[in-house]
Amino acid sequence: MLPLIMAQRESVVESARVRIAEVGPRDGLQNEPQIIPTADKVRLIAHLARTGVDEIEVSSFVSPRWVPQLSDAAEVFAAAAEFKPAGLVYSALVPNEQGMRAALDVNAARGARIVDKVAVFTAASETFSQKNTNATIAESVARFGAVVRAARGAALAVRGYVSCVVACPFEGPIAPPAVADVVRRLIDLGVDEIDLGETIGAGTRANVARLLDEIAAVLRDDWRAVTLHLHDTHGRAAECAQLAFERGIRSFDGAVAGLGGCPYASTPQRRAPGNIATDVLVTALRQAGGEVRVELERLAEAAAVARALCAIQ
Repeated sequence: MLPLIMAQRESVVESARVRIAEVGPRDGLQNEPQIIPTADKVRLIAHLARTGVDEIEVSSFVSPRWVPQLSDAAEVFAAAAEFKPAGLVYSALVPNEQGMRAALDVNAARGARIVDKVAVFTAASETFSQKNTNATIAESVARFGAVVRAARGAALAVRGYVSCVVACPFEGPIAPPAVADVVRRLIDLGVDEIDLGETIGAGTRANVARLLDEIAAVLRDDWRAVTLHLHDTHGRAAECAQLAFERGIRSFDGAVAGLGGCPYASTPQRRAPGNIATDVLVTALRQAGGEVRVELERLAEAAAVARALCAIQ
């Protein structure tokens, strides 16, 4: 069984309580064509910290050469620490041991834990993995060993993202057993949380159900350490979230204002919808019977900030 990432998850599946991770500041802003000023990122995070979400994925410690939009991760974390309420988790994506060291340096400089959780990422598609990380799936997972060990030493939780859990923009539909195989590898590695990434918005109730059937066998129907990350390219993410809630998943990712338009679905004339908008996610889960402690009025204020920063209509 996967270890729990925090005490609040111990009884979450037995109840209707749903945990929301806001990924807009990282997964959303990294896809913006223009550089968002550090102060504006911090302002967005300040608004999000007041909404009642359980986690904010603040930034990523990646090479500025590959993701220049997030080159100010250390500065953003340091500023965001000033308004972090008790109980709110701040997380960061780290691709490798070097990124992990940068995350730990932020905590060391503060003399306190600002980065509470780190995330590593691989895929269920070999082609996507090689194009996204310049490594095979096996090679990408092997890189995570040092990250997990360092996180353990610093008492930080580790999330393991698996991209393309339904379909890949290069390979097409992904067989659920292929996803289950990657999930097993991450469990064996010792991650605390599995994040199933429906990367291009190809999810439907039917194919998400087939995916969860396969994953259930790996996890022995214990969903406590599983998060679902949905894209809304075709407007079906809300119904997929409801299906997952019905099946027992109690942790979901959302992005304020739907930031993070899928680069494989957009055209020069139209930006495709990206991550499921957090307000849409919250509403869908409440309709399904979920207890979600997010204030939609404050979330709307944060969404207005996000739209202004990213020129979203």
